[in-house]
Amino acid sequence: MVRLLLHLFHKGHTPRRPGRLRVAFLMLTLALGQTGASSMPSDAADVTMIAELAEGTSSAVFAEELSQAVPQASVETVYEHAFNGAAVQISASKASELEALASVTRVSEDRPYEHELKDSVPFIGAEDVRSILDENGIGLTGEGIKVGIIDTGIDYNHPDLMKNYKGGADLVDGDDDPMETKGKKGAETFHGTHVAGIIAANGTVRGVAPDADLYMYRALGPGGQGSTETILAAIEQAVEDEVDVLNLSLGSPVNGPDWPTSRALDQAAENGVITVTSSGNSGPDMWSVGSPGTSEKTISVGASVPPLKQPELKLPKREETIEIQPVQGAMPWRFQRPLELVDGALGLPGDMDGVRGKAVLIERGGVALKDKVQAAREAGAAAVVLANNMPGEFAAAVEPAEALPVVTITKEDGAELTEALAEAGAAGERFILDTSYVEATDHMAGFSSRGPVAQSFEIKPDVVAPGVDIDSTVPDGYLALNGTSMAAPHVAGAAALLKQARPDWTPDQVKAALMNTAEPLSEEESHYPNFVQGAGRVDIAKAVEATTLIYPGSLSFGVFNERAGAKKLSETVTIENHDTVKRTYAFEPPSLPGTGLTWHVPPPQVLAPGETKEVDIAVDIQPHIIDVEHLDGTLTVTGGRERVEIPFLLFGGEPDYPRLTMFHVEQLKTSPDYGFELYVPGGAEEVEISIYEPDTYTPVGETFQLKDAEEGLNEGIIPRGALPEAPGVYKALAKAAYKDREDTIETYIVIE
Repeated sequence: MVRLLLHLFHKGHTPRRPGRLRVAFLMLTLALGQTGASSMPSDAADVTMIAELAEGTSSAVFAEELSQAVPQASVETVYEHAFNGAAVQISASKASELEALASVTRVSEDRPYEHELKDSVPFIGAEDVRSILDENGIGLTGEGIKVGIIDTGIDYNHPDLMKNYKGGADLVDGDDDPMETKGKKGAETFHGTHVAGIIAANGTVRGVAPDADLYMYRALGPGGQGSTETILAAIEQAVEDEVDVLNLSLGSPVNGPDWPTSRALDQAAENGVITVTSSGNSGPDMWSVGSPGTSEKTISVGASVPPLKQPELKLPKREETIEIQPVQGAMPWRFQRPLELVDGALGLPGDMDGVRGKAVLIERGGVALKDKVQAAREAGAAAVVLANNMPGEFAAAVEPAEALPVVTITKEDGAELTEALAEAGAAGERFILDTSYVEATDHMAGFSSRGPVAQSFEIKPDVVAPGVDIDSTVPDGYLALNGTSMAAPHVAGAAALLKQARPDWTPDQVKAALMNTAEPLSEEESHYPNFVQGAGRVDIAKAVEATTLIYPGSLSFGVFNERAGAKKLSETVTIENHDTVKRTYAFEPPSLPGTGLTWHVPPPQVLAPGETKEVDIAVDIQPHIIDVEHLDGTLTVTGGRERVEIPFLLFGGEPDYPRLTMFHVEQLKTSPDYGFELYVPGGAEEVEISIYEPDTYTPVGETFQLKDAEEGLNEGIIPRGALPEAPGVYKALAKAAYKDREDTIETYIVIE
């Protein structure tokens, strides 16, 4: 019999059970179930389901209803503060009966998570506010502010963190000791300690808010593994502990605003907690932002570049250079000498012949990155260049730390290098790489995920902060890391300083201050789009001094898709005057001639000190004129001490967002069959899954078809008999058809 995991919240936590498909994305990943999706495990297997309860439904009513409908099920965890729901364990054959209960509005399968100074802290203005005094006459260092962190744990014995650590909980092992995973307990971790140092280190390294109180909620265990259940339990505990700020440097490839973790962060904000998340490391493509960074009320943070010199690869006999992204946990790429490059295929031990003293080019996928790097290191390689196996850039991490430089490049650059290597080999020549260094400041990091959010079409990220080459604390020392995981704690620290300066401000007001005063970023004299940078890079000094607040800090007018006639889209905006004098605010619409838009802004608004007003901003759309997919720009508000730029975004028709954003295939724990997971943002008429030889793309096995794929996460079973008989590493390709568009996404599948 199967127990249905769902009980009243307490610090004890039942560990995740074997027997269900585990999705292991390398950086800051998550996958969640979708109502109505196919069952992944076999009917006899235990599954953990996250049930969202109808508003006003008590846990007691739900538990009684559940016991009558499915007596074999058991309640494991109930969430009451941040998320109205529960974690339940039930057999796969009974899972549909959970969804049928009158008290349940939504059911998602418990899914696994992994995790997303010295120059960056003063760069965003943290040092500039130390002399500003709060209402108690204390400088702004975060004193008295409780900052919660949901991550892999913390080395609270680190000399830079000992003074700040005040407590927390371990939701993985079910105790009060959130120490980072050590070697004897499993794969070591350091991510949470690094994040904690950015926020509030106070020693050799000084964080953004060095006197803040730190509370760690260890929800990601050995190797950075966790689940929806542990993340929700951590949010629940943080709300109960009444933290002021909550940082989640984790995320997913799932671009949707309504997953349980995103909804939990919305509710936490309603309860007065300022929540901060990383936007994800899946850039630079549009629509790559992932949950829970898609939460409406959270502050979603992208990664920018602080002042530094970035390395680039120079190819022999060619003028162009190749941009590289450092891998977290590996040594930085700081070569000043030429370096021979050789082809290392998938990075298996058998691919490492002749790599000693050389850089080795390895394709992503097939086996874990740490195994590829270990094979290269043991073979004596000098460095690893990891090429993506899908379009675009990506960020990666290795744990434990590796004493070897490792960088990533795009799939396109990888293909160019592979071709050039083959040409050099045919000519009997060595292929030599040089490294050049370019100045980079206030640019967007290529790996930083972009918005907007599918379905809600909101602008995300909200702001950006430094996330490249960030030096911070790790167990037993310090390490420079990269990622939106590093950008988010800069903003969490900034929020702590703001909360100290303005203790009565709500999460909405703190978010508005950070967005209203952000510095817009440009590249080659052209502003990055709003869905890339949000309002811009945070400036704490300006945010602390803000006397005008306008929120929401960005305006998303949604989609216009009518064929005839004009349509008016509108948003309501709140204006607050926190100055000591009366202010008259004027709204200036953007100048976008020839776009078919007519703006309607309010007349000048006079606000007395401390006064708040709500106004409407609307736009008329002439469909016979508008002929662009999307328009973004800013509305300007004057009259305060500083001009406020409000980013906006609207779509002139059906957005061209990806029809597939996540694909994973893995053998089930309970049978020889394989399970797949597909995230389909807008649904699809048909999804076709094919298996190929990775080198020749020769089709092998049978083609699997999924008809009428639902919007969101789709799951299903591929029988073992439909897959290649021979064990090995293959590529699985999913193709989604929707109206006149087809999208594909691929992943590796390992046949045991």
